[in-house]
Amino acid sequence: MSKQTETKLDLSKVRNIGIIAHIDAGKTTTTERVLYYTGMVHRIGEVHDGAATTDYMVQERERGITITSAAVTAAWKGHQINVIDTPGHVDFTAEVQRSLRVLDGGVVVFDGVAGVEPQSETVWRQADEYRVPRLCFVNKMDRVGANFARCVQMITDRVNGNPVPIQTPYGEGDQFKGIIDLLKMELVIYGDDLGQDIQHHPIPESHREQAETMRAEMVEKIVENDEYLTEKYLMEEAISDDELLGALRAATIAGKLQPVLCGSSLKNKGVQLMLDKVVELLPSPLDIPAVTGMHPKTEEPLERKAEDSEPLAALVFKIITDPYVGRLAFVRVYSGVLRSGTTVMNTTKGARERIGRIVRMFADRREDITEIHAGDIAAILALKETFTGETLAAPDHPIVLETIKFPEPVIEVAIEPNSKGDQEKMGEALRRLAEEDPTFKVEVDDSQTKLRGMGELHLEVLVDRLMREFGVQATVGRPRVAYRETITRSARVDTIFKRQSGGSGQYARVVAEFEPMSDEDIRASKDGFAFVDEIRGGAIPKEFIRPTENGMREAMQGGVLAGYPLVGVRARLVDGASHEVDSSEMAFKIAGSMCLKEGVQKAHPVLLEPTMKVEVVVPDEFTGSVVGDLSSRRGLVSGMEPRGLGATTISAAVPLAEMFGYATNLRNITQGRGTFTMEFDKYTVLRTASPTRLSNQAASRGTRHHRIVRRLSSDAISKG
Repeated sequence: MSKQTETKLDLSKVRNIGIIAHIDAGKTTTTERVLYYTGMVHRIGEVHDGAATTDYMVQERERGITITSAAVTAAWKGHQINVIDTPGHVDFTAEVQRSLRVLDGGVVVFDGVAGVEPQSETVWRQADEYRVPRLCFVNKMDRVGANFARCVQMITDRVNGNPVPIQTPYGEGDQFKGIIDLLKMELVIYGDDLGQDIQHHPIPESHREQAETMRAEMVEKIVENDEYLTEKYLMEEAISDDELLGALRAATIAGKLQPVLCGSSLKNKGVQLMLDKVVELLPSPLDIPAVTGMHPKTEEPLERKAEDSEPLAALVFKIITDPYVGRLAFVRVYSGVLRSGTTVMNTTKGARERIGRIVRMFADRREDITEIHAGDIAAILALKETFTGETLAAPDHPIVLETIKFPEPVIEVAIEPNSKGDQEKMGEALRRLAEEDPTFKVEVDDSQTKLRGMGELHLEVLVDRLMREFGVQATVGRPRVAYRETITRSARVDTIFKRQSGGSGQYARVVAEFEPMSDEDIRASKDGFAFVDEIRGGAIPKEFIRPTENGMREAMQGGVLAGYPLVGVRARLVDGASHEVDSSEMAFKIAGSMCLKEGVQKAHPVLLEPTMKVEVVVPDEFTGSVVGDLSSRRGLVSGMEPRGLGATTISAAVPLAEMFGYATNLRNITQGRGTFTMEFDKYTVLRTASPTRLSNQAASRGTRHHRIVRRLSSDAISKG
């Protein structure tokens, strides 16, 4: 395909949006309609047929779910819309997180029957964290049991949103025939099955009173956020539709309101109206504050405006491995212009990168371009040093943008290649998969390779890709829970490491105080460990402080109870001593490692296990059986809520270790009529640790710390 020179974008007409929601709410179906109505595809592909444009992976089409976020560029009414279709399954929540980091707005899709579901809450919180303005699209209004008013109320109750309906359905369930626009006060009806014949009619008398009441409530909510309109409203002066739309847009961009739309993507109703509101209400790159970062050396705060004339600042938010063209890096340019053939600086690593091919993405299809302007999203081929969350900047104007934080894996499986040839292929394949997915970790311990991920489905998909895409034949063990260890009390430790081996010896003394960290501090830290240097008077020379910290961090990888990684430990280095001849970086690294291990033993360590937030939807007659089963799994039921149509939603917190095989068990209990979703909630103290259950997992881990110390000691002696 020939390269195209990008004309300078009118940034006011660019929208970078994500379609986000719970699994099966209709995100991909909605995205497919967006592509169809914007002319990007000429035939609507359905998820259930395995033909959706943005679900291009084999694993996505087989399972009928979105696994990886796909970027597409479309045009609507003179605006360029960069759309990212994100996964809804909790195992792939990192895909949503990294997409929201670089998006300016979002469309949150809700199931008209189910309303706000667990993953809807998660993505809403993530959007809050990144301050992403959003619209709400209540989908599936044609399904029996759909209830628009209930969905709107759930947005208020469950995610603490401030929804303002600007549409209401004309009928619900099998009576759903169209959409009442509360801004224009008209009825929109579709005259054909493809949703192309849009007809505008006056609101029928049967629905006029309800529409006028809802419009009055809408106007009141909008004017509350605009002083000028509030004054006009109180003076009972007329407020024009343009004034209302302008105030609604300002309140939406500020995150004060979330406009609510409705429709049925599968039946091709409401998507064009949703696209209209995307360009009318969601922000352009010019509407969001200038991006902030810091100078990589001086750590001086810096900011970059969304202008081509500013120095380059761009964030790589996703890596994918393409079997035909190699590694693709998705990038959002915040300022300046990223041009093919130029050299830029990876300021996160301090490495230079040459920009080769630049492509604009249409799911798995690409179009070569020569440059990416401020505010735009595209992809770069063949970057050698740059990975997810890293910054590309102009070499003479370096800046490091805020990176993307990802949750830690909670489940692991052991994998063993079937032959020596598979062993070699597997190493390269795992490296490439880990580059793509920051929540996928590979650990090699005692000649055993362990894959760690966010859930059973996550690991299942990765293993499937390993075998299909990379041709690796391997045997995979059963999933195992990723336990953690932590401390519950404070402790002070004075550790001396001393070795004499003929020549110069090894000497280091480290005095440290250890204390538990709060949940907030753990979340704020990168790895659940905080090191504080409180040395006064040079008791430990400065050059030995960092090795001491490194030794402690390395010892955090294996706890004292069962060898699981430690979290939630704050270490204060308060005193120590060195020898002018025998002290070395290695000696202090070993002393730091020994000190942490001894401190953890004194600070009453406990095991932690991942606890999941579980939501089960069951027919009313099975409620008692399901609650009893959850309790037998050490679950704490936090609430039950009527779902309508004779169903109940049960919410509970259950240890992950008890949830293996739950899908089959639930089907047996409810005669196949129950469904459930779960997502990671937090780590909690394991109070009923079963030695039998833990022994197999701990066996390969229990001596890890001793191996670390032995290796460090032998290194020190050989260097001494």
